[in-house]
Amino acid sequence: MKRALTIVVGGIAVCLFLGGVPVLCQMVPAPAAAQQAPKVANAPIITAAAEHPLLPVIRWAEREHPNIAAITDYTAIMQKQENIGGEVNGVQVLEIKVRHHPFSVYTKFRFPQELNGQQAIYVQGKNDDKIIGHGVGFRRTFGSQKLEPSGLLAMRGQKYPITEMGLLNLTDRLLEVGYKDSRFDECVVKYTEGVTLFKNTEPRECTMIQVMHPTPRPYFIFYVALIYVDKELNLPIRYESYEWPRKEGEKPKLIEVYEYRNLKLNVGLTDKDFDPDNPEYAFP
Repeated sequence: MKRALTIVVGGIAVCLFLGGVPVLCQMVPAPAAAQQAPKVANAPIITAAAEHPLLPVIRWAEREHPNIAAITDYTAIMQKQENIGGEVNGVQVLEIKVRHHPFSVYTKFRFPQELNGQQAIYVQGKNDDKIIGHGVGFRRTFGSQKLEPSGLLAMRGQKYPITEMGLLNLTDRLLEVGYKDSRFDECVVKYTEGVTLFKNTEPRECTMIQVMHPTPRPYFIFYVALIYVDKELNLPIRYESYEWPRKEGEKPKLIEVYEYRNLKLNVGLTDKDFDPDNPEYAFP
């Protein structure tokens, strides 16, 4: 059964830290009836009336951040779609492998067809901190290439560099935006339990967190964002955000969406999984 709770409360300044670095530094008084934020996968509680509605979400992300960082590695099918320069690109589907120490990423495109088979590997501190990758079709004839992660070639058709991929980076980004947005009013947070993702393949029960800024402001980066937290794993397995409608009745335009299907944690990835000489990859 689905259940929804909506909280609309005035703003409050916060002083919180990410990885030991102060992201924002303003004092916040303790609420009169402070309570621990619940696990997002469970029913949320109503916090004290003076508390900003984003703070329970921030507390969840802060609490789970060390657990996500402690994941050794994982594999998944990542599906994403991004608005780049005002144009919404087509859906992209990639096989990914991620290791946290040293931070390492392997990607192989499955879709669209024109990118099917394109691979890239990044290992922090190796290969001059560059990507080793290759194209497909005619571009494959150029062989494997070293690319700057934020360079023009590596970023073609991509919104973020490979160095920002993965669940831990996503959680960092949610915290960063949450800290900033918690300084301002005009925020509506809604929790919906029992939302099922991937119904036709590998159903995952989630709690959906909807964060909405009804009025466009220069300090907000989205109109509405949806975060889907896997109930079993307590991980954000889907994130999507949208712009404000330009006129009444218009459908909000996508900013970005990222989801992780068939997520397998702590599978024991090794250096071979991030080696372009791995014969399974057949790099040119």
